[in-house]
Amino acid sequence: MGDKLLDSTQIINGLAVMLSFFVGYRYALKRGDAKDSSADEGAAASSLAGSSLSSASEAPVSDKGYGGFNENFKMVLVVRNDLKMGKGKIAAQCGHGAVGAYQRAVARTPRLLRAWENCGCAKIAVRVESEAELMAIKKAAERQQLNTCLIRDAGRTQIEANSKTVLAVGPAAAVDIDRVTGHLKLL
Repeated sequence: MGDKLLDSTQIINGLAVMLSFFVGYRYALKRGDAKDSSADEGAAASSLAGSSLSSASEAPVSDKGYGGFNENFKMVLVVRNDLKMGKGKIAAQCGHGAVGAYQRAVARTPRLLRAWENCGCAKIAVRVESEAELMAIKKAAERQQLNTCLIRDAGRTQIEANSKTVLAVGPAAAVDIDRVTGHLKLL
């Protein structure tokens, strides 16, 4: 080995590890799809029997399949600009939104959550100018069966109690989220 940085066996071993990771990851994706489809069939059978696990107050969320390595995933944080929140307040509210959406995704869309985590957990902040516009985005996201989390402020600092401040949409495929939020301007 002497003055060489890497010898051929180290390079071959490294390539073998990388190859086994990618093959294993592909296998896990395919296996996850098979498990989820069989779980969906079981859930459909149980709902036909009259038992339902989802609450009536929550909109259905789709844990859609994904294409693997080439697809892009993100979460969008829609912030109300008309409230004139300070930078720190916006950061705190976006943090609440991201954590809330993550917690909901753990239970409702675990495959999409895993894919989002594997793609770097991208989060984009955009703005709207009214509560009505924020609620319209929420309804559009729910129609597309996207995960959402609406944050209401406690009213202890800058703004009125129970004000709707941030809507987190996702994590989900970027193309699905862009259908709902793609027209909004960056914060």
